[in-house]
Amino acid sequence: MEGDGKSEREILYSPTNSQQTVSDDDEIDYSVKPEFYDPNLDDKDESWVRRERKGRTSDAVLSCPACFTTLCLDCQRHEKYVTQYRAIFVVNCKLGIGQARQITPKGKQGKRKREFSEVVADPADGERETIKPVCCSVCSTEVGVIDEDEVYHFFNVLPSES
Repeated sequence: MEGDGKSEREILYSPTNSQQTVSDDDEIDYSVKPEFYDPNLDDKDESWVRRERKGRTSDAVLSCPACFTTLCLDCQRHEKYVTQYRAIFVVNCKLGIGQARQITPKGKQGKRKREFSEVVADPADGERETIKPVCCSVCSTEVGVIDEDEVYHFFNVLPSES
């Protein structure tokens, strides 16, 4: 150690010196019950979801794709577009202010259900619906729209098994 310019005292008190560094496991007191651990938490969460759904079944639990906040516990998957869902009861959602859009429903074609297209047609046409964007109330990511019948249509969400 001669000639490297470091004194013996600096070497002993170095945080990288393995003799001085204490392992995290040595500092943990396993005799004290962990503050944030609850072995029954999954059961409590499941019973809360059952009470919220009131016996109804759901195709998925929907979450925000940006912050993973739960948005809906009770929804139906779209028959044709399997990544889209509709719901009436939602949580952690807010409406986009001043961003209402006017759409006109396309006519039924064969077995197809109602599809929507942005309005470019004559404003005097009586078959127009107003939809408003729906955003996550935590991070403001747009996750879907709400129609005049107050049905939420989700298209930008993460579904999980219910």
